[in-house]
Amino acid sequence: MGKHALLNASSAHRWLTCPPLPRLENFFEKEVSEVANEGTDAHRLSEYKLRKVLGEKIRKPKLKYFDKDMDSYTDDYVNYIVETIENIKKSTKDPIVLIEQRLDFSNYVPDGFGTGDCIIIADKILHIIDLKYGRGVEVSAEENPQMMLYALGALNIYDALYDIDEVVMTIFQPRKYNISSSKKSVEELKNWADTVLKEKAELAFNGLGVVTYGPWCQFSNCNVVLRARKDYHDKLMRFQLCSPHLLNDAEIEEVLEHIDDLVKWASEIKEYATKITLENDKEWSNFKLVEGRSIRKIKDEERVAEILKENGYNDIYKTSLLTLTELQKLLGKDKFNELLGDYIIKPEGKPTLVLKSDKRKEIVKHDVNKEFKVTEEK
Repeated sequence: MGKHALLNASSAHRWLTCPPLPRLENFFEKEVSEVANEGTDAHRLSEYKLRKVLGEKIRKPKLKYFDKDMDSYTDDYVNYIVETIENIKKSTKDPIVLIEQRLDFSNYVPDGFGTGDCIIIADKILHIIDLKYGRGVEVSAEENPQMMLYALGALNIYDALYDIDEVVMTIFQPRKYNISSSKKSVEELKNWADTVLKEKAELAFNGLGVVTYGPWCQFSNCNVVLRARKDYHDKLMRFQLCSPHLLNDAEIEEVLEHIDDLVKWASEIKEYATKITLENDKEWSNFKLVEGRSIRKIKDEERVAEILKENGYNDIYKTSLLTLTELQKLLGKDKFNELLGDYIIKPEGKPTLVLKSDKRKEIVKHDVNKEFKVTEEK
């Protein structure tokens, strides 16, 4: 396994906001999650498919988490890259395409380096495309420090050779149906590096600065962070769990900022208690382990079909369309949109309150009285 950077690009949003975190976390054991391992397999499969499409000879990787969904989603990623290359060729005859390219940005971040999934060099434009296989949180390319670090690393190698003016950074997140792009000039990126990045990176590398609690700490088991988490939520004690109608607007907004993390903490407690009960035969004073709800299922479909047919029941199957992902894979994106675009809808999601910084568009609430002038009868 290769060397792992202390200040890696993928966690840049954490150490830029909370500089001491990387050094503090070195004292605690790090567990690699199943989700992370699945993501690694998806990247390995994507690399294999992309190199193969580009004409390289490469051995097919052995994957633990491979399934038909991963096969389909990585096809989507490869198709997107191929389409991007074809579009670039309209203005650049022979763009340079680099896969899994090591990027060194140590001139801004001590010992800083990372790996770019796909880099395409065109006339005066550098394209950086990053695959995000996770399906939890939708990731935006706007002001994304990981992508900006990759851009700086790529510019270190190629700027002098190809006279690059701007960088297009794209996040491809197939399981969230999210393609997010952001464009920055080389001047903007280098200004950010000189005025923001260098100072924060120096603090982080030396373990200096203040630990502040927020979403950037959600995957940390560091005791200092856990203490900051407690102090952060202790502020709610003054409300004494009073009813919402007794709080003013500012107080309600303050509580809303805490809710998601408190719900997450409660879920973690329940998951942990269930786990040790199952694995260690733990007994609790007031709780017991029971079977959750389940639904009936057929254990042998072929035998069930035989029995039904033997007893004169033949109308036992139903047909249904392939999923949208499967149809798009079958037809290709352009043909899919041409033939079916008018027949595909996206239902409105359930309204939910989020912070103003959320990238989703705000729901416009209509005032009937303003839209329709009511005139009194004379």
